[in-house]
Amino acid sequence: MDFGRVTPAELEELDFKLPAEPLFNKKVLKGKPVKKPQAWLGCAKWGRKEWIGKIYPKGTKEALFLPEYVRHFNSIELNATHYQIYGPDTISKWDASAKGLEFKFCPKVPQAISHFSNLSPATAGPRTTSFLEGVLAFGKHLGPIFLQLSDKYGPAKRQALYDYLASLPTDLQFFLEVRHKEWYEDEAVRLELFDKLRELKVGAIITDTAGRRDCAHMHLTIPKIFIRFVGNSLHPTDYTRIDDWANRIKYWLDNGLQEVYFFMHMHDEALSPDLAAYLADRIEAVCGLQVKKPQFVKE
Repeated sequence: MDFGRVTPAELEELDFKLPAEPLFNKKVLKGKPVKKPQAWLGCAKWGRKEWIGKIYPKGTKEALFLPEYVRHFNSIELNATHYQIYGPDTISKWDASAKGLEFKFCPKVPQAISHFSNLSPATAGPRTTSFLEGVLAFGKHLGPIFLQLSDKYGPAKRQALYDYLASLPTDLQFFLEVRHKEWYEDEAVRLELFDKLRELKVGAIITDTAGRRDCAHMHLTIPKIFIRFVGNSLHPTDYTRIDDWANRIKYWLDNGLQEVYFFMHMHDEALSPDLAAYLADRIEAVCGLQVKKPQFVKE
C-alpha cells in the first residue's frame, strides 16, 4: 500500500506515537474484559510470488497460493473484491480453501460502489446487492466487510454516505475508512461521523501509515477494531509502532474489546510476513491472545 508513503528522510523525523485514548471510546467499551476475545491477523493478498521460498514452499504454483496462505494467517483483507464483483461460484471456491479452519475473509467493497457511484441509491444499490450475494457464499468464514471511500469523498457528501450505510443489512458487520482530510480537520465533523457510525453499529477503520497520522484516529464506534497498518520495510520504527499497538490493544481488551482485526501492509510486501510474525508474538506476550502466525521455510 502506497497510501501515506514518505521519503526516507521524512521517515526519520516522524513522531509515530499513537494518539491519546479518546473519551469517546467510553461510550462503546464497557470497562471490563469479555470472556473470549478474538484476534485475527492477515495481509491484503494471497497472490504474492515474493513469498515463494519464504513462507510458501519453493515451486508453489499460483493455484496453490490461497491454500498456502491459510496455513499462515487466520484472516485476509480481501482487496480482490475491490476491483470486480465476484459471484457465489468463485467465492465458494475461495471459501473451500479454508474448510475446517478458523478463518475470516474480510472483503473490500468494490470501487464501482465506493469510488464511482457517489453512493446514490440508483447505482450503488443494485451493485451492492450483487456484491453481497457473492460474498455471502463465504458463510461462516465471512468477516467484516469494509468500505473505503475515495480520498476525494469529503464531508460535503456525508448525508449520501449516512443514507447508504443505513441501507446496509444489519446482520452483517461493516467498517468504514475515510481518507479526505476534512473528515479529521474539523472536530465537529469528525465526532458527528463517529457518532453516526456508533448509531448504525458500523466500525471505524484505523489506518496507521507514516504520511497520514490523522487516519490513526483511535476512535472505536463498536467494540471491535479493524487496523490497517502500513510498515516501512522493517525500519526500526516498524517494531516500536507494533509494540505501541500491542499495549493499546491490551488496554482495549481490558476494557471490553471483543475482536481485533489487524492487517499488515508494507511498501515492500515481501517483508509483510516478518512484521506479522513479530506482531503475533507481541499480541501473545502482552495481551495473552494466541494468533496464527507465518511459518518460514527452513533452508
